[in-house]
Amino acid sequence: MIIRPRRLRRTSALRRMVRETSLAPGQLVLPLFVREGLTEPQPISSMPGVVQHSRSSLLGAVDSAAQAGLGGVMLFGIPEHKDAVGSGALDPAGILNLAIADVVAEVGDALTVMSDLCLDEFTDHGHCGLLTADGRVDNDATLEVYAEMARAHAAAGVDMVGPSGMMDGQVAVVRAALDGADHQDVSILAYSAKYASAFYGPFREAVDSSLEGDRRTYQQDAGNAVEGVREALLDVAEGADIVMVKPALGYLDVVRRVRDAVDVPVAAYNVSGEYSMVEAAAANGWIDREAAILETLTSIRRAGADVILTYWAAEAADLLR
Repeated sequence: MIIRPRRLRRTSALRRMVRETSLAPGQLVLPLFVREGLTEPQPISSMPGVVQHSRSSLLGAVDSAAQAGLGGVMLFGIPEHKDAVGSGALDPAGILNLAIADVVAEVGDALTVMSDLCLDEFTDHGHCGLLTADGRVDNDATLEVYAEMARAHAAAGVDMVGPSGMMDGQVAVVRAALDGADHQDVSILAYSAKYASAFYGPFREAVDSSLEGDRRTYQQDAGNAVEGVREALLDVAEGADIVMVKPALGYLDVVRRVRDAVDVPVAAYNVSGEYSMVEAAAANGWIDREAAILETLTSIRRAGADVILTYWAAEAADLLR
């Protein structure tokens, strides 16, 4: 027997040397929730180890993220009061805009400061856009609000906005709004292939979602992969700097197809339900938690993601060291 592949698996040094897929802290982005009115962090019961931050505790979290060498943080704001048009999303004194300014002042260029550009956390109906009189999401009216929201985030100092509402044309409108306000250097992480998924459940608790019903008229159908590639190509043509697939684990084939189709970096979001499944299994002693975390993130990288948004980002960075 001349060919023995096991030769290259014999020692940890050999395995490390020939490993095809690498995972590094700088490829990871930590999603963070900041809630208006909190004086101390509030645990999220369905996401063990994850909290809603106060403005002050958020600064400690981003300091730790910077020290861990993460690539960035993605900020989600949770207001005390919601209304039908999500007015808190545009208010310069709204929680998300204040949090962006806080974090930029705290960490400067040590982290890429990203913001979720969507209305679902701010609307009393929980949808990602404005509603018509008969309850449908109004795509074009929503785009006007997204443009204002993009300008507000840029004025607060954000490095990168993440339009996540899956409105047709959202990237083009956001790009035009940023450029028109002299924010040409603010980049766009487009939630390009965002699927209507059961794996968002814990996130709904994390942002105190008011949603009744579902988002299937604007988020993608789980059976469609070609459509995911089409959405990504449209976003690149409209000016996206990075395109993203969400969720990650159930859509690794889409991650690969998108990676093969576009010439910009590809991100994937390791979503709340994926996180909570591993945490629940580990809490019951069914799996090795730390090994499962690294295997999960490596699988997403192996599928073709250049950037991974994950609630394990800071811990994974420690494990990698």
